Amino acid sequence: MGSAAAHSKSETLLHVRGALLKPLAEGALWWAERQLLVVSDLHLEKGSSFAARGQMLPPYDTSATLSIVEALIGELAPQTVISLGDSFHDSKAERRMSGSCAARVRALTAATDWVWVEGNHDPDPPAHLGGRAAKVLRIGDLVFRHEPTGEAGEIAGHLHPCARIAGRHRGLRRRCFVTDGSCLVMPALGAFTGGLNVLDDAYTPLFQNGGMMVFAMGQDEVYPVRRQRLKPDGSRPQTSRWRMAPAGPVLEE
Repeated sequence: MGSAAAHSKSETLLHVRGALLKPLAEGALWWAERQLLVVSDLHLEKGSSFAARGQMLPPYDTSATLSIVEALIGELAPQTVISLGDSFHDSKAERRMSGSCAARVRALTAATDWVWVEGNHDPDPPAHLGGRAAKVLRIGDLVFRHEPTGEAGEIAGHLHPCARIAGRHRGLRRRCFVTDGSCLVMPALGAFTGGLNVLDDAYTPLFQNGGMMVFAMGQDEVYPVRRQRLKPDGSRPQTSRWRMAPAGPVLEE
C-alpha cells in the first residue's frame, strides 16, 4: 500500500450526498471539510484468532494495520477518526493483543476524537483502549454504520469490496471503494482481511439503478475502473449469503 505522503498525487474525489470525500490508497476515506478520517474493518488480532484454532499465520497483522493508521494520522492530523466496525476480529481480540500494540491503540484514541462504530464482530469495543462507541453516527448529511443498508448519505463497510479487473495479459484483484453518489461501501483496511467481489449479488440492493462506480486501490493512488473491465471470481455468476442489516439507533452530531 502507498504512503500517506503520496496523497497529493491523486486527483480522485468522490461526491456522496454533497460531501466531497477523498479515497486513499491505504483504503481509508478523508473528509477534508470536517478534518475527518474513516477506516473500516481493521479486524485487529485476526491472525491470533486463526492461530488459536490451529491455523498458524504470521502474528504481525495487528502491528501492520496499526502502522497504516498511524501514518495516516501523522500525515493528515484529523480531528476525528471513525473506525467503521469490525475493528477487532472477535470479542477476545483485545485479550490476545500484545501490550505494545494496546499502547499504540491508546495513543491513537488519545490523539483524536476516536469513534468505534459497532460491527458484527465487535459490538462492545474495550473501554480501556480509549475512544467512544456508537452504533450508528450521523454527521451533517452523512450517516456512518458498519453494515450497509443503502440509505442516502451512508458510508459503510462490512462487505470488504474487491474488484477483479480484466487486463490485456492477466487480470488483477484489488480492494476498492464502491459508490453511486448516494451511498458508499469502503474496502477493509485490515492486513489479513479478504474481499467480496463487487459483482456479487450482495451489492445489488445497494446500487439498484446500475449506477455503481468502482475505484480500485493502487500503489499510491485510487483509480476508477470501467464496468466493462470488472470480472466475477470464477466462471459462475456470483451468489452470496450476505444480507443487508436494518438501520439501527443513530447518534446525532
